[in-house]
Amino acid sequence: MSIVKTIFLTEIMKGLSLTLRKLFSKPVTIQYPEEKKPLAPGFRGRHALVRDPETGKDRCVGCYRCVQVCPAKCILLDTERDPETKARIVKRYEIDALRCIFCGYCEEVCPVNAIVLTEYYEYSGYSREELYFDKEKLLQNWDEFIVTQKRPYFNPFWKPRGIPERKLPAAKRSAEGI
Repeated sequence: MSIVKTIFLTEIMKGLSLTLRKLFSKPVTIQYPEEKKPLAPGFRGRHALVRDPETGKDRCVGCYRCVQVCPAKCILLDTERDPETKARIVKRYEIDALRCIFCGYCEEVCPVNAIVLTEYYEYSGYSREELYFDKEKLLQNWDEFIVTQKRPYFNPFWKPRGIPERKLPAAKRSAEGI
């Protein structure tokens, strides 16, 4: 019986010493609304369609690569052909953010850097429709995000490491067209 008391008393003392050490150490809690933790490089937040600064339209060319690579199948894209130029026109671009797993494959595979997972993470909604982004909402997300940038936005997926620049698509070769 004395062995059992000794074991339990030792364990209680270990627990109390740990409690006392943590009681007088610096807290690790971040007071969220007032203090914000710095984002890790490559953080993936709210979706946005990049607006071309020259034309004011989105950069999407309707190649369907993002739709094909998306593992969650949360991207819907509809295009039509322009009868005069035979180019694709994006009629509908929608993303269901509740279904998205934020893997970033869509922005990696985009040849013209049209889709971006921004660094903005403070968004929520009371209904499913509020987190279903259509083309206009995605462009609005870009406008809201780019205003907050103090430097020109650079996405590391636009110029992947380890690939020579000459092997990249033309849109990904220079960071000047951002």
